[in-house]
Amino acid sequence: MLKLPRLLPLSLLCFLTACSSKPYEGKSVAELQQMLQDPSSTVQAQGAFGLSRLGAEARDAVPALIACLQSETIVRQNAALALGAIGPDAKEAVPALTKLLQDPEWTVRRHAALALGEIGPAAQESMPALSKLKQDHQSLVRKAAEEAIRRIRGAKS
Repeated sequence: MLKLPRLLPLSLLCFLTACSSKPYEGKSVAELQQMLQDPSSTVQAQGAFGLSRLGAEARDAVPALIACLQSETIVRQNAALALGAIGPDAKEAVPALTKLLQDPEWTVRRHAALALGEIGPAAQESMPALSKLKQDHQSLVRKAAEEAIRRIRGAKS
């Protein structure tokens, strides 16, 4: 029988706790915005995700989130998620989100489309790009584009 060192269970518990921690919980908009400036893309992604959980309350972070749309894949994805959660107050992000509809990563394209739908009628200028996205090779991207078009036109989902 294999004997494990006494500290292994404690080490494992510490590792699992660290992996399951949510560094964005309990933070203010300003603190989460500060996370967007961190050199680590992991920290940036966590900050953007934290802002997404605050919804419209995170409206002051829109400019910082727009800047994140040019970062690593997971940061772009979570920034788009946050902008969508902010909703119509994120209308200044429409040009950047529209550009993101051409991203090479399908998850980013999907989140950009969903965000534009959440922004609603103020995202009207994105309609031609969303219409093209209805031909995307990923079905989840196509569905997100169709839903966004409905929302921008003012229809409830």
